[in-house]
Amino acid sequence: MTLPSALTRFETDLFVPSYQPMTIGDWTLRVGGHALIQGYWSPASLVSDFPVLMRHEETWMSITPLELQSQEIGIRLARGHVVILGLGLGWAAAATAMLPEVTRVTVVERDPDVIALHDALDIFAQLPPEAREKVHIARSDALDYRPDVPVDLLMPDIWLWLVSDGRVDEVRRMQANMDAGAIYFWGQELELARHARAAGREIDAGGIAATIADWDLPIIGTDWLGYPALVRQVADRWMHDRWF
Repeated sequence: MTLPSALTRFETDLFVPSYQPMTIGDWTLRVGGHALIQGYWSPASLVSDFPVLMRHEETWMSITPLELQSQEIGIRLARGHVVILGLGLGWAAAATAMLPEVTRVTVVERDPDVIALHDALDIFAQLPPEAREKVHIARSDALDYRPDVPVDLLMPDIWLWLVSDGRVDEVRRMQANMDAGAIYFWGQELELARHARAAGREIDAGGIAATIADWDLPIIGTDWLGYPALVRQVADRWMHDRWF
């Protein structure tokens, strides 16, 4: 396939497993196709042969620029024992386990069919032995799970949509069980934007800091280069009038 000169293929230096099509229970994993896909913050780029995890014909996760970039900051800042809530395609767990700063990755998943899908796929076998040994899967509800060892970073990703009401309260419930040293949750940039705006604040460094103080959660990522501008950018792109 020849690309027009204005288009580029999406690339990442984070680890991305290989997948194969499969159906278990209500879940279907499809692989293939070519599409021009908008990133979470990057311009649209071409993605080929990408996996899509579907439940009842509804997409729950895909290995695309949106999905990868919307978790990238948390993954790159991961240290120590990381708890990921929601297994999905397992990409975040695999990419996190590859980091030498990470000592353990606990993935919490409540759906037995998703766990069975991963038992069949065995994507973590694609990791080097030292990274593979870090990954542990626990069958539990994200809102009920209590770890047996201290958690350095909590990364919840249990939601179907990037924006959903009550998300911060749900993260608070998770944190009450985890007492994690740091948190980065999926879609947090949009939540920061909508909560800051609802409080009458500017979406800038000060407004973001004040909003996190209101949440009383150990949110990380705000030191990422140009973070306030990124928050405004992704809010403009993905909020779709879901402001408070």
